[in-house]
Amino acid sequence: MVSKQVKSIGLMAMGWAMLFGTLGAAGQSAPPQNSATQGTPIQTASATESVPVAKTGCNANVRSTYLLGPDDELQIAGPELEEAAAKTVRVDGEGDIQVPLVGRVHVAGLTVQQAEKELNKRLSKYIKNPQAALDVKELRSQPASVLGAVNTPGVHQVSGRKTLLEMISMAGGIRADAGYSIRITRQVDWGCIPLPGATLDASGRYSVAQVNLQDIMSAKRPEENIQILPQDVVTVPKAELVYVAGAVKKSGGFILGEQERMSVLKALSLAEGFGSAPDPRHARIVRNVGDKQEEIPVDLKKLLQGKGSDVTMQGNDILFIPDSTGKKVALRIMEAAIQTGTGLAIYHP
Repeated sequence: MVSKQVKSIGLMAMGWAMLFGTLGAAGQSAPPQNSATQGTPIQTASATESVPVAKTGCNANVRSTYLLGPDDELQIAGPELEEAAAKTVRVDGEGDIQVPLVGRVHVAGLTVQQAEKELNKRLSKYIKNPQAALDVKELRSQPASVLGAVNTPGVHQVSGRKTLLEMISMAGGIRADAGYSIRITRQVDWGCIPLPGATLDASGRYSVAQVNLQDIMSAKRPEENIQILPQDVVTVPKAELVYVAGAVKKSGGFILGEQERMSVLKALSLAEGFGSAPDPRHARIVRNVGDKQEEIPVDLKKLLQGKGSDVTMQGNDILFIPDSTGKKVALRIMEAAIQTGTGLAIYHP
């Protein structure tokens, strides 16, 4: 009798051990995940706010927030839609597109993803697991801003496909005081700017890039004449100036224009050469570097004799040519005029 009880207790103990062992193994194994979320970290609301989703999914396609509307031109692609693969469809005035098999599909007011979902839902009645995709080929009229040194700055409408130069042309072209670069700012919801030097701003919500105006206007880099999308901001900064003061015939500020730098000899020629009693051997360039000011000696006499390499000036540099008496009055007057912005002659090329 006792032996039977001992045997029974032993069997129960083995059973409990097996049960706890199974539970322990289950606790150590990874929890099951939905196939749609495997490999994707779970984000809380605060994480989503601090790191925009668009920052991690930045691409050149119009995908995220743009709402389709009349006159948008779309291309439908999918293995089941060979008939429509090579064709584009335009959203009509009622917000519909005509699709093979299903007929009219209403897409106005939907994002591209939402329109794809609706299209595949309609196609699922005729095709098993349809994989149709929509691509925006042409946008209806949408606003983009062109600001800065253009003749008609402001908000201009992007109707269809418009390049950077076309938008500048719509803004009346560049002014004579335009600088050498163009800045483009784009919401990342529209994708990153397709240029090698494009970066995200500190917030991660905007893609920012800069192109050289002369390079695209001279067709040196035609690939940088990119398509401008709705909500883009194109800024053409005013050109910087270099200044010439002292013993010259025409002292003042000279616009760099589409150039980033200017040679000393060119600046001297713009100032119409030396004035009376110059001391060209002791000329110098005065340059602001941060909060400090440095002076770069330039022997103009040697340069004019072809005995030295020309020196380049950058924006806001002052070329000072003293007179034979060594007085610095002209330099002090020029510095004061630059700081106050008054009493300074500015010469356009």
